[in-house]
Amino acid sequence: MLQFPVRTALMPALFALTLPLAGCFEKKHSSPAAIVIALEAPLTGAQTSNGQDMLRGVQLAVEEVNRAGGVLGRPVVLVPADDRADPTQALAVAARVKQEGAVAVIGPYNSGVGLVNLPQYTRDGIVPVHLTSSDDTTGQGVTVQPKNSQISPPEIAYIAALQPTTVAVLVDPSAYTSSMAQRMEAGLMARGITAIRVAVTPGRADYTDVVRQSLDLQPQVVYVSTYFPEGGLIAKALATEAAGGRNAACFMGLANQDPDFVATAGIADSRRCVFSGVPEPDQMPSATNYAAAYRARFSGTNPGVWGTFTYDSAKLLFRAMTEARTTSFEPVLGQLRATTNYLGATGPITIDPQTGNRPNVPVRILGVNASGNFVVLP
Repeated sequence: MLQFPVRTALMPALFALTLPLAGCFEKKHSSPAAIVIALEAPLTGAQTSNGQDMLRGVQLAVEEVNRAGGVLGRPVVLVPADDRADPTQALAVAARVKQEGAVAVIGPYNSGVGLVNLPQYTRDGIVPVHLTSSDDTTGQGVTVQPKNSQISPPEIAYIAALQPTTVAVLVDPSAYTSSMAQRMEAGLMARGITAIRVAVTPGRADYTDVVRQSLDLQPQVVYVSTYFPEGGLIAKALATEAAGGRNAACFMGLANQDPDFVATAGIADSRRCVFSGVPEPDQMPSATNYAAAYRARFSGTNPGVWGTFTYDSAKLLFRAMTEARTTSFEPVLGQLRATTNYLGATGPITIDPQTGNRPNVPVRILGVNASGNFVVLP
């Protein structure tokens, strides 16, 4: 069995676009025969915790495949690509991934980024196994992660079952969260429930005024379509208002599922909310081995949600290259789209060959337990 060195550990500099180009990549590939892949995610910035978890998931998959002899008898080299969740950096990131010689990319994660650079990746012949949930990115490679149209129905069903007359919809302007808010508003109004939108500006340190504005609408439910840095602060503000007698049920959209949400809001205030999301690795029997390997490799760090999806994405990519007997764009993408009942860490994976999406996604309604962990609600 061939043994290859793990090169990801030798790439300490993420290619942050705030650095000079010379510092963005380190071309230290030990062999011209190496297969280069990239992981694009928000590795720095407000969503760092998600991005680093995604990076660790792919690192683990790369190390495992290299220990087993690589792919097609060649070592795999991982290039970390930092987009900071910023659509304005999307094309520059894609250009540098191409410059590095990557044949495939795991990511991006943020829909706003993917709407800009996924078409560029496909034009450049770089296979995208993306994590964007916007349905507008359907057809741009493949994904094992839920899409908007798969996340929205259980959200609407849960809130409608509470029989509210009015729902305040707090939404930031990103592509994913805006689309989810639109779906929620349409679904509620179709059921005769009034939905009123309240704008959220990302990056603020306090959202008390936004929460008070939403509660002035006298809603029975507040639906929060933001990412977790904002969502955690909104949860704290909602709890403070509830303590003063102004209360409404709190529902957080899937982009809030992150340990940093709980760290920001605190366990008590987090437990006042329910979330759409996917089970944590420790709650998925299919992820038992992954979770144990993750903790062993990363000094006891607990695995997050999205690293499990990037791990599966990388494993599927390596399998497709092996079955296609090449790293070329069309054959590898064809093999990925032919995936049927592959047992991954996130459960059985099938890819719809027409869309590149995964029909059998594990979307659930979650809560936070007394230990601060996300758990599936009965």
